[in-house]
Amino acid sequence: MAKKLRMGVVGTGMGRGHMNGYKTHANADLVAICDLDEERLAAAAAEMGVEETYTDSRKFFRQAGLDAVSIAVPNKFHAPLTIDALKCGLHVLCEKPMATTVRQAERMQAAAERAKKNLMINFSFRFTEASYALKHQVESGALGDIYFGRSVWHRLRGFPGFGSWFTDKELAGGGPLIDLGVHRLDLALWLMGYPEPVAVSGSTYDFLAQEEARKTGKKYTVEDLGCGLVKFANGATLILEASWALNIDEPEHMLTTLYGTKGSLVQRNIKGGYEFIAELNTEEDGNFFTKKLNRRTQPSPSAYHEFVNSILEKRPPAATGAEGVKVMKILEGIYKSAETGKEVRYRAS
Repeated sequence: MAKKLRMGVVGTGMGRGHMNGYKTHANADLVAICDLDEERLAAAAAEMGVEETYTDSRKFFRQAGLDAVSIAVPNKFHAPLTIDALKCGLHVLCEKPMATTVRQAERMQAAAERAKKNLMINFSFRFTEASYALKHQVESGALGDIYFGRSVWHRLRGFPGFGSWFTDKELAGGGPLIDLGVHRLDLALWLMGYPEPVAVSGSTYDFLAQEEARKTGKKYTVEDLGCGLVKFANGATLILEASWALNIDEPEHMLTTLYGTKGSLVQRNIKGGYEFIAELNTEEDGNFFTKKLNRRTQPSPSAYHEFVNSILEKRPPAATGAEGVKVMKILEGIYKSAETGKEVRYRAS
């Protein structure tokens, strides 16, 4: 019988999803949680049936007897909490974005390598039936060589708490690009095999958000729309778009399209919601076909189950820290390009 891992979660807001994920794994025990907000901490503990609670993360990491921990707090604190947990010998699942800067992300990855522990980033949008089905098609060679793509997440009006930490650059690091775009970027890169970025150009806008800020008197210091063009060492190009406020015809628009020498793929949401379809377009013997996914024969693991399984199986997790660093490199590049009006270039490693 496999060992049951002792799991903990820092952050009882976004961390609720992590808690539920661990509680559904047969070989994981959610034994302790941590939050600065004592009232919210007590409510989460009662809901989840957790007896051990902490308001001090240092004591939490050192005294709770954990094997692994989730970091689900405002973006600014991802790096320091992750590095501290790794130094304490814990495996870490960190919420997206990995950090607010490339330098922070690199320090997190270096800490994981020194500790010889798993560092996984919660890029949850790849952990769906539609995404897994498309990944299988890519790996089977159905698309050939992927050379162009577009990955999008737009909202009609969907600020995650106007005036909250999400709209404060100091705490969040950015707006929808780092909040929503990070998911669509990871999904596209994962399907493309995570090529190495060599150049990034981008633009950001905040017209709609600043009008709302004037009306409400609330603080808003990030973009409401971000977009970028990414070039890779293998010659491929990707367009990325993300917004919290855009004048569109549906509440949520999510789309990832990739084009290859043999075919193309589409992953998009249905009717503005959070269910997705997967399609493959190919040319065979001069004819064009579209294949649609109805159902995978095997369920896709959640990010939380994948994290637990990777520890038990003593292997690297999906959505690694190294991949998170590449994502941060692109996001930071888009912000820098938007600020300077110039293309940001990188050396291919």
